[in-house]
Amino acid sequence: MQENQPSRTSIYAAIFRALHQTIDEDPKILADWIASRLIDVSSGDYQVRLAECEQPRARVARSNIVLRGRYAEDCLGEAIARGVRQFLVLGAGLETFAYRQPPWASALQIFEADHPATQAWKKEKLAMAGIIPPPNLTFVPIEFEATSLREGLYATGFDLTVPTFTAWLGVAYYLTEEAIDKTFQFVCRLPKGSEIVFTFAVSLDILAQAEAERATSYATAATTQSSEPWLSRFRPTQIVTTLRRIGFSRVEHFTPEQARQRYFIERGDGLAGLDGGQVTQLMRAIV
Repeated sequence: MQENQPSRTSIYAAIFRALHQTIDEDPKILADWIASRLIDVSSGDYQVRLAECEQPRARVARSNIVLRGRYAEDCLGEAIARGVRQFLVLGAGLETFAYRQPPWASALQIFEADHPATQAWKKEKLAMAGIIPPPNLTFVPIEFEATSLREGLYATGFDLTVPTFTAWLGVAYYLTEEAIDKTFQFVCRLPKGSEIVFTFAVSLDILAQAEAERATSYATAATTQSSEPWLSRFRPTQIVTTLRRIGFSRVEHFTPEQARQRYFIERGDGLAGLDGGQVTQLMRAIV
């Protein structure tokens, strides 16, 4: 991410969510009618992705974005059912859940934590679209290099004594293993029942050659377009071991095959979840 500039990857994610609403078949994997109001459809970024939307790599990217959002929201619903009342979105970007939240989320206190430049830009986008932030939402601008997550959240009213659901999507790839561990440790210190759902980049050495080449190409393109290099890759077993060592009582790897079976069976629009490339995958861990 460039200094004092919003995250470009957050723009791309919003574009993919918006395109999903218009070019993919019903039912939508993720119903996000807000995303299109936060992007500029006349921009080069949007026009390029619209022109490429039927290409295999574009379908994979779109599948990844809508899948991770849908899975996280499904897990959030389960967490609320067992009493969680606080929702933390790390690296929120142009995430829109707070602005389209269903009735079952009304008891939540929602915290969007992000870099100050990206968050200020998002607020401008919301204002331009005439979207008023809901009363149960708190913005948390954090300079992660200068302020710990715990300090930044506490200063804005985040309750460290309340079980919390954390969504950390599309962020860990750009962080070092040390920074990733610190985030896991923070969540694990929250009260019992707290949970985190996150994405991670898969180690190339566990992929077949063709898959590894596709994964490398995808990451290289993303880095070139956004100036946000991928820094970390993991074996799923490595992530599970790390989370259990930190202290999570339950860890679930949501595999590409599980994703396909749950969300993508009998679709005619070419969306296929995490696809054979397995560039990124999803994990869920509960304190």
